[in-house]
Amino acid sequence: MKVKEVLRKDFSVKGDIDRDISGVAYDSRNVKNGDLFVAIKGEKFDAHDFIGDAVKRGAVAVVYEDGKKDLSELMNMDSNIVWIGVKDCRDALAAISSIFCEKPSEKVPVIGITGTNGKTTTSYLIKSIMERWGKKVGLIGTINYMIKDMVYDAPHTTPESVEFQFLIRRMLDNGCDYVISEVSSHALSQKRADYTKFAASVFTNLTRDHLDFHKTMEDYFSAKARLFTELLSEGSVAAINIDDPYGEMLVNILEKKKANVLTYSLKKPDADVTAFDIKTTFKETSFRIKMNINNEIVEDRIISPLVGIINVYNILSAICVAQSFSVPLKIIKEGIFKVGAVKGRFERVDIGQDFLAVVDYAHTEDALEQLLLNTRQLLETCTLAGMHGKKSAKSEQTFLPDRGERGRIITVFGCGGNRDRGKRAKMGEIATRLSDFAIITSDNPRYEDPRDIISDIEMGVNNDNYIIVPDRNIAISMAVELASSGDIVLIAGKGHEDYQEIQGKRYHFSDSEILLNAISGMTTLSSNKTDETDKKTGVIRC
Repeated sequence: MKVKEVLRKDFSVKGDIDRDISGVAYDSRNVKNGDLFVAIKGEKFDAHDFIGDAVKRGAVAVVYEDGKKDLSELMNMDSNIVWIGVKDCRDALAAISSIFCEKPSEKVPVIGITGTNGKTTTSYLIKSIMERWGKKVGLIGTINYMIKDMVYDAPHTTPESVEFQFLIRRMLDNGCDYVISEVSSHALSQKRADYTKFAASVFTNLTRDHLDFHKTMEDYFSAKARLFTELLSEGSVAAINIDDPYGEMLVNILEKKKANVLTYSLKKPDADVTAFDIKTTFKETSFRIKMNINNEIVEDRIISPLVGIINVYNILSAICVAQSFSVPLKIIKEGIFKVGAVKGRFERVDIGQDFLAVVDYAHTEDALEQLLLNTRQLLETCTLAGMHGKKSAKSEQTFLPDRGERGRIITVFGCGGNRDRGKRAKMGEIATRLSDFAIITSDNPRYEDPRDIISDIEMGVNNDNYIIVPDRNIAISMAVELASSGDIVLIAGKGHEDYQEIQGKRYHFSDSEILLNAISGMTTLSSNKTDETDKKTGVIRC
């Protein structure tokens, strides 16, 4: 592709625009001979400071922000370089990346999902439905990237615009019929998904998170809203949770734009898709839906292996998206019933122990509260066969509160370092209020002292039903040691992550692995409580 093919009228250009470019780069360390280099400003570094390095590595064209830095000396050193001045390098990077990849989102439908919680599970639900419909699907998400049955690590929920467009292009070239992408607020603020034509979008909810980056909830909402107000293609559908106040705000904004909106709700019977008669157990959730299909009200029962009210919301959002693409209801139901494991989302670790052990990604105050409320509901309405009603000698020896014949919730959690400090005390209050016992520990301390983070958490605690164990490994093991028959052990915060970040380094650490090892170290369990697969992995995800 030639330089002139990626130019816009508002770009100022100096040099031979007929020069060929072989790639697009924004990190000077990754520049290859023949690349076009875009000098974006990152969270830690400004690529304008590395333009010289990019040229040395073989960049034939450089995109820079007008007035950002005096580049006259560099421009005079090499007359063969094409210099392109722009107002916004991030906008230019997204535009150029889309053009370089031949605008792939115009050739394959892209479904975008945003919100504080529920993005990953919703993406897996939509993927399962589409695959049950016989379609080939690509997925860009928090846990990994998938191109049909090929799986790749995901360094970012939504990658930088170059990688984002290249992923969509690769999915298109590999025969994908649909692309499903989680779209983070960071990505929307930094224009990583700009110049993508989204064929459908989902708004799950908005609760406090990432305020270290966005500063205010208004800014956070504005970032999320861009997916609907700026990036959604004309005539495409926006599926919105109107039980969330920010969802209602978004609907009002889109109605003024006469956008195509499908609403879902558990509380408002006039929503387009609603759920009622909800029944949940430790193994599945079932409910009845009411929805409008071609101006006809349809009711049916949905059964899913996903547990809890929060997953009813996720299922409704997936139904809205599937309905917008005219997927038959029979296929939708089958896809929901067949949804695969979602790692770190109410992930059960089970090798036959007489208590429930769960790993979950809940790392915000709302997510933690919903997790605990969901767990409390399960505990009070469900019976684990042979578990409730037993009193072990261990329970009488511990300092946990006695719940009689009912099980207890034991929660292990912490908060990440160098992130929004305002949520720490709130999470402390929620964990100790809704758990029977909490163990406050370290999460990803990053560059902070874990003890300082824990002190912030303690500021919100009003009960004395907790202890502090900074070592997360020991904290998880202690929770298992304290658990009695019928209890539920929750390990919250890290979910699918397989590392712990300390002082700029990532060390291997998996909550699921630690939990499994801790349970395995208990008294030998009866072999008839689990099948061969469970014995081998010890992990059941639902």
